[in-house]
Amino acid sequence: MKICVFGAASAHIDKNYIEEVEALCEKLAKRGHSLVFGAGGTGLMGAAARGFKRGGGYVHGVIPKFFGEDGVEPVFESCDKVTYTDTMSERKRIMEDEAEAFIIAPGGIGTFEEFFEVLTLKQLGRHAKAIVIFNISNYYDDIIKLMDKVVELRFVNYKCNEIYDCFDDADNIIDYVENYVPDETHWRNLKIGD
Repeated sequence: MKICVFGAASAHIDKNYIEEVEALCEKLAKRGHSLVFGAGGTGLMGAAARGFKRGGGYVHGVIPKFFGEDGVEPVFESCDKVTYTDTMSERKRIMEDEAEAFIIAPGGIGTFEEFFEVLTLKQLGRHAKAIVIFNISNYYDDIIKLMDKVVELRFVNYKCNEIYDCFDDADNIIDYVENYVPDETHWRNLKIGD
């Protein structure tokens, strides 16, 4: 299975996050899975790629050309394939199209945007792929609370909180991704009604 891992590019985060993502991704690779990701060599993007390579997995990085031109972020040097795009939108589209499942590791604005985009696309019936949050050290607790609040206030249908899951343990994430069965709920029932 080709898995997209979204996560921080920052090289300044606590090493615990790095170690957890590397360990998860090494396990995924040893189970025969491959990676599509944002091609970054630092932060949790770099950790995901290192973990997959250490586990013997295939790594496809997708990155906008301007990242290199403007010195935004170094590319992970051991990618099996690198695809350069003109825009961030094109980058996301390629990752979304190639991925068979999404893992959301801790990250910043870009990672939040990627999570909400794949969640929105699933809500609208554009895909039926597994989405799972890797909640290392309770990093995503406040986003989970926010999602519960918007459901409680009826801005979002409660079924939207059932089309992704959240774990703090690598083995639970692997089990979820490998055994995921899409809900048959029609997308219109995710947008309207109770």
